Amino acid sequence: GLSQLPSWMLKASWVQARLPSRTVTALPVASGRSLHSFTLARRGGKSDGRKPSFDVLGCSRTDAVISLVGLPGSGKSTVGRQLARRLQLPFFDSDHVIEQRLGYSIREAFERDGEASFRDLEEAVLDELSQNPRAVISTGGGAVLRSATRERLHTRGQVVYLNSTPEEIFRRLRHDVNRPLLQVADPLTRLRDLYAVRDPLYRETAHFVIETGRPSVSTLVNMIVMQLELAGVATGSASAAKQ
Repeated sequence: GLSQLPSWMLKASWVQARLPSRTVTALPVASGRSLHSFTLARRGGKSDGRKPSFDVLGCSRTDAVISLVGLPGSGKSTVGRQLARRLQLPFFDSDHVIEQRLGYSIREAFERDGEASFRDLEEAVLDELSQNPRAVISTGGGAVLRSATRERLHTRGQVVYLNSTPEEIFRRLRHDVNRPLLQVADPLTRLRDLYAVRDPLYRETAHFVIETGRPSVSTLVNMIVMQLELAGVATGSASAAKQ
């Protein structure tokens, strides 16, 4: 029952009021500077008149910044949102943060201000975001071009490289008109050129490399969580999710 939980988790009335009978639920609980998520299964109570009890199925503790790097279209934003939800961490998409501050799109930023100006702002935004004590950050595809950004991301948290081949990305983005670097006559060749330059930089920055291939988003998230658990960054959430 709840007696299995550490003292900081003992909010029995709060938990009992919100867990329906025989439901498995993941709940975030803050403790000091760390954020934990745990999964409980409720047995009994309400419908059968018995006092409810709970089984602890898993516990996840994460107190790191996790940054995702990779080519445009590799799935950083989509996977990042799901990963953040899974680990109960705040999520930041650096491109969206930049657009909010500029008041116009990344594509317009390239056209109006030039790539160099955009990279300056991108570096500053990622410097700020990576100083969060706990977060999942989706970075722009060209963020690793700045050596200072590579060093900050690597030293301030855990970096995951979502490695997609140029051919895979071309299939995903061939109709996307919002990627400024791909608005060229031959976007596949452009992607291959970008990959040749950036792949070594992604690998230099990353602690983990995940081959995206064709797995589902949930599978990719599971793969990342497993690597984080093996590294001691997250504990127990993968086993909880399988229940």
